[in-house]
Amino acid sequence: MNLLHLLISRLPFEWAQFGFMRNALLAVIVVAPLFALIGTLVVNNRMAFFSDAIGHASLTGLGLGVLLGLADPFWALAGFALVLGVGILALQRFTRSSMDTVISLSMCFSLALGVVLLSHGGSFNRFSSYLIGDLLSITPREIGRLFVTSVLVGGGLLLGYNRILLIGLNESLARSRGRSGWWPQMFFCATIALVVTMNLGWVGILIINSLLVLPAAAARNIARDVRQYVLFAVVISLFSGVAGLIASFYADTATGATIVLVAMGCFLATLGAKWWRARTG
Repeated sequence: MNLLHLLISRLPFEWAQFGFMRNALLAVIVVAPLFALIGTLVVNNRMAFFSDAIGHASLTGLGLGVLLGLADPFWALAGFALVLGVGILALQRFTRSSMDTVISLSMCFSLALGVVLLSHGGSFNRFSSYLIGDLLSITPREIGRLFVTSVLVGGGLLLGYNRILLIGLNESLARSRGRSGWWPQMFFCATIALVVTMNLGWVGILIINSLLVLPAAAARNIARDVRQYVLFAVVISLFSGVAGLIASFYADTATGATIVLVAMGCFLATLGAKWWRARTG
């Protein structure tokens, strides 16, 4: 980690001389590829609403952590998100209701419960940072935890990528080929819950879903096959993260929101490229 800091500090830019910017840059480089990989599956499997619900419902996990007196609310956040993710999937299969209905009901309940828990005694303002995040506050220890998670989760997703993709596209076809849809979906839901909750404090509840969806949606506009889809998503995610981080330094704006605006610019650019390609044949 010290070597990476030293290498970045030698860059001929003003922002590279600040330790918090070097930490933030390393965090972006570590987590952007994982966000892109998950995002491609989220977009293809039409689960953008699910990941958004996990982010918003994490307020309840935070509230439970405070209620239990935990110094680090991460485990309460992750635990509740995992329970909610599995619960949504199980409830949808049990009731046969539409997925968006189950997600909406679960999000409304858990979001309201989280606000009630955190607002007890008028202390909600203490946790408002979770709404917009603060990437510049990340520490080397937290970057290390992100790196380990990215390697393990990313490796698991790559091994099961085709199966999860097939189930999302056509679950009946996957079953006809002897592919069970339950466990891959469970693993993917757990992955989304874990990654979303791990990054809430730095990205923010209000915008974390955008960082999952926008790079993948932009890549989908210009990719011709799955390989290009994943590669373009990773490149766009990395570019958006680094460019947004540097832009927020000079503009003195919220880092996470600035990264999202850059990602949105990439989406519009690829949308234009898609239109031009269709027009020119």
